[in-house]
Amino acid sequence: MGVIFNTFIAAFSSIGTMFDGSSGIIASVLTMSRFEARFSANPSIQGAIVSTFSGGCFFGAAVAGWLNDRYGRKRTIQFGASIILWGCAMQTGAHNTATLIVGRIVAGFAIGILSMTVPLYNTEIAPPKIRGFLVGLTQECIGVGFLVANWVGYGCQFIDSDASWRLPLGLQLLPAGLLLIGIQFLPYSPRWLLEVGRDKEARRVVSLIHQTKGSIEAEEAAEQEYNEMHDTIKAEILVRSRKISDLWATHAMMKRTLISCAVQIFTQFTGINIISYFGPLMWQSLGMTGGKALLMQGIYGVVGPIATLIFILSVVDRVGRKKPLIFGAATFVATFSIVAAILATNPVSDVSTKPADPGAQIAGIAMIFLTNIVFSASFGPVSWVLASEVFPTSTRSIGTSVATCCNWAFNTMLSQVSPIGLNNIGYKFYLVFVCFNFVNLIVIVKFFPETKGKTLEEMADVFGDSISNAQKTELETENKIMDESDNYAS
Repeated sequence: MGVIFNTFIAAFSSIGTMFDGSSGIIASVLTMSRFEARFSANPSIQGAIVSTFSGGCFFGAAVAGWLNDRYGRKRTIQFGASIILWGCAMQTGAHNTATLIVGRIVAGFAIGILSMTVPLYNTEIAPPKIRGFLVGLTQECIGVGFLVANWVGYGCQFIDSDASWRLPLGLQLLPAGLLLIGIQFLPYSPRWLLEVGRDKEARRVVSLIHQTKGSIEAEEAAEQEYNEMHDTIKAEILVRSRKISDLWATHAMMKRTLISCAVQIFTQFTGINIISYFGPLMWQSLGMTGGKALLMQGIYGVVGPIATLIFILSVVDRVGRKKPLIFGAATFVATFSIVAAILATNPVSDVSTKPADPGAQIAGIAMIFLTNIVFSASFGPVSWVLASEVFPTSTRSIGTSVATCCNWAFNTMLSQVSPIGLNNIGYKFYLVFVCFNFVNLIVIVKFFPETKGKTLEEMADVFGDSISNAQKTELETENKIMDESDNYAS
């Protein structure tokens, strides 16, 4: 029952990250004739509608660290869900471009908060043996969000009224409302409770997560985990300063911060978002148009969530984090090289004058699908797991916030420069990602540690910044005095 309960908590809280995927519904909406008539078909305006969302995400992730430390993970998720309701309502009811763009910024701000907080919350409530699976549900929900967005947008385009674009934007209100109400009934993070001095509540949450009722073994495991996190967190509080400079104050903290930020940046450098965004153009370059292109795009959206689910269920907590990242980076070097070669020999401009080569068509489809599958079983879920689990409790919120900001900053940058690059140098632009992934591979092999199976408190041993003996002795003395006082009072 403990695993089932933990999975339910992580899966329900991850509803918030579905908006990261469902935000992709704007891609379908932009092409609808009713939407273009209401707003504009001007590429610059449509570009602003898309890019302002990512900007909002960046600022949301930036303030989420402070919100998590001040109000906790659970309340921050509630806050993000309420802001999503506001932003989606503005988009759904928009009658001019300004209102739509402001709604996009507001919704992006909220998703920035949730994209940082949900993995953090799941990291802190997850047992070490299944932490990869539980935090990996973040990527699973993002994939499901993209899948639902693609098909809802496709179905709604046949509606001959403004409902064609208002309905898909408005449907985002349903999961937001569910998250806002439902998160109230989930437990607080026990580690945050210990930080703010609510020790008895933290003990109850640990017992609840372990489902200790009627099981001596579970009670012992819960007690051991609670004591370990209690002693470590209380010792960290003695030296905590809550400054962003803490992220590079020591060599060990600098390494934690660089790895957390690097895995998020490297995820953008894989080029998966470029493949997804320009998927229809790639199908066209391979000679697939009309219904065939739509079918391929729909299937493409399905394979990602399936690959992620298999990976987080069977691989990430057995094989670890580092090996999938190495495999992913090496595979992307090969797939992007092949994709570039195929596009070089099958340029888009030639599709109308000569049929696509069947062999190149099959190879291109295979490489695009392989890239999606490998990403969904490597960088996709692992980036969320690793970025939040490497930090100590005292800097976990702000550290995860900075790492998530890196994700959104490079997401925004690449989404802006990629159309320019593809327009100016065509297939050669994909060679940029060959180079990026080669650098990713070298850095991961040389500098990334393995963190699977470690408790969050044991990360100090991995990075070499364990709590000093003096701090532990001071804490043990305080605990002994408190125990003696309790015994005397009773």
